[in-house]
Amino acid sequence: MSTTKRGLLVLEDGSVFAGRSMGAEGECVGPIVFYTGVTGYQEVLSDPAYAGQMVLFTFPHIGNVGVTAEDDESARPQVRAVLARQISATPSNWRAERPLPDWLKEHGVPALSGLDTRRLTLLLRDKGTLRGALSTVDPDPDRLLVLARADAPAAAGANPSAPHPWTEGVPPAWDPDISMARPRHTAAGGPPPHVVVVDLGVKRQLLRHLVRLGARVTVAPSHSTADEILALAPDGVIVAGGADDRAQAPGPVDAIRGLLGRLPILGMGAGHLAVGVALGARVLRMRGGHHGVNHPVQGADGTLAITAHAHARALDADSLAGLPVEVTAVSLFDGSVEALRHREWPVWGVQYQPEASPGPHDGLGALGEFVAALAAR
Repeated sequence: MSTTKRGLLVLEDGSVFAGRSMGAEGECVGPIVFYTGVTGYQEVLSDPAYAGQMVLFTFPHIGNVGVTAEDDESARPQVRAVLARQISATPSNWRAERPLPDWLKEHGVPALSGLDTRRLTLLLRDKGTLRGALSTVDPDPDRLLVLARADAPAAAGANPSAPHPWTEGVPPAWDPDISMARPRHTAAGGPPPHVVVVDLGVKRQLLRHLVRLGARVTVAPSHSTADEILALAPDGVIVAGGADDRAQAPGPVDAIRGLLGRLPILGMGAGHLAVGVALGARVLRMRGGHHGVNHPVQGADGTLAITAHAHARALDADSLAGLPVEVTAVSLFDGSVEALRHREWPVWGVQYQPEASPGPHDGLGALGEFVAALAAR
């Protein structure tokens, strides 16, 4: 007799999906987004941009290469639940330290395997992001439907309580050109540019790349004021990471407004949205959002980059009219704003993830150009 624990997922539209429990026992409620990348499940699951969300993987197998601590983008899994066609409990990779289900169980994250992910993905594509309720302890569809349709507060992301330095760079073994793992933008004979990263839920890989590019890095809490950031004596500020529902929080937006025209600023991901709001733009919720590593972005000069995305909101292009900014890149999927810059001040925003972990590194130029500009000042 099978001892496999069953689980049930019910969507707010009444759709029901049955699967096998491969994570922690329990239940949860939250929005469901689908991720189209073939690789990088551990980076996605530990990315603070996915905090509070159930992530559906369109690739049919995850967990094949297990989990290794070096690949974590934060201290723990950030997702509310994992949804997949097949989750492997027996990894096969020389770097694997443990199976994916063990990691999820340790951190209390439910997971369902054996789902009809094709049907679920098409449903989300056609109807947009939907809320769902998942249970492995009391899979009553009627009760779960009520939970799926109830309002729930947004998840609060983890955040440091005080500024702290970051010194870890990209492991040389990860870089095909070992020389690129050394500082690249330090001015000859001068100190490295000091970058303060305002942490809306920043990924470790972004911080590693900043060190790799030659910056001295300090991570500051999202609630830092403009005066507190200026007291750290930065050469430039990056506002980055996290779930994009934090982009309109008064703290980060007010801090950016207080820094405009005083320091170079780069907004990335939710930070890009926060920069837009600080400049007077509006944020809109996208129908399905962008979650994957295969998104084509076209620059104003016609160049094309294949980029990594993790967001469900975007800047309203119409709200940029009349503001002293120009759009420097758009999505070729739906024309949404992917990058902007201020016409007078050294202020930029990038919606996608230039550090690209997982994913292509076509967009790393935005990060490198920012550090290079600081080093040249």
